[in-house]
Amino acid sequence: MKKFAALALVPALVFVNAARAADWKMDPSGSKLEFAASFEKTPAPGVFKDFDVRLGFDPDKPAGGHLDVTIRVASADMASADINKAIAGAEWFDFARHQQAEFHATDIRRAPTGGTSDRYVARGTLALKGGQQTVEVPFSFHAAADGATMDGEFSVKRGPFGIGTGEWTATDVIGADVAVKFHVRLKR
Repeated sequence: MKKFAALALVPALVFVNAARAADWKMDPSGSKLEFAASFEKTPAPGVFKDFDVRLGFDPDKPAGGHLDVTIRVASADMASADINKAIAGAEWFDFARHQQAEFHATDIRRAPTGGTSDRYVARGTLALKGGQQTVEVPFSFHAAADGATMDGEFSVKRGPFGIGTGEWTATDVIGADVAVKFHVRLKR
C-alpha cells in the first residue's frame, strides 16, 4: 500500500515541477521596451514598438533558463519625425542593412542583492548592427495566477555597435551610454 501511495505522488510532483519551470511568451499588450540616449547631457528617450521576448525559466532554479529577445530595429520611435528619419540612416541604426537586434542568454542567475529573491541577471550576447557584445541584463520576475512580469534596466555603450558614426562618434554631444528599460508581461 505504501508503494502504491508513493507511486501516486509521482505525477503530482512532476506537475508541480512543470508549473515552476515554464516557457513564457511575451504579451505585447502590456509590454514596453524603452531606451534613452543623451543629447548635450539631456535625456533623449525612445521606444522600440516591435519586439518579442521568450523566457524558459524556473525562478527557483534559474541556472537552467534561457532568455531570447528579438527587436525589429525599424520600430524605434523617438517622438520626432526628423530624429526618426536620422536614426534610420547608416550613421545610426542603418535600418536598410540591419533590420533586427537580438539578445540571447543561457546564463541566468539569482542576483547578489542581499536576500531579495525576485532579482536575477541574464548574461548573454547582444547582436546589434553587425556587432556583438556580452551584456548583463538584471531583471525582476514576478509570477501570478494569470502570468508573470519581468522588469529591468541596464546601460549599454553605443560605440562598439557603431551606433553614431562619423561626426557622431565623439561622446561630448551624444553620450556614450544608452539606458535601456523594459517591462514585459508574460504568459505561458
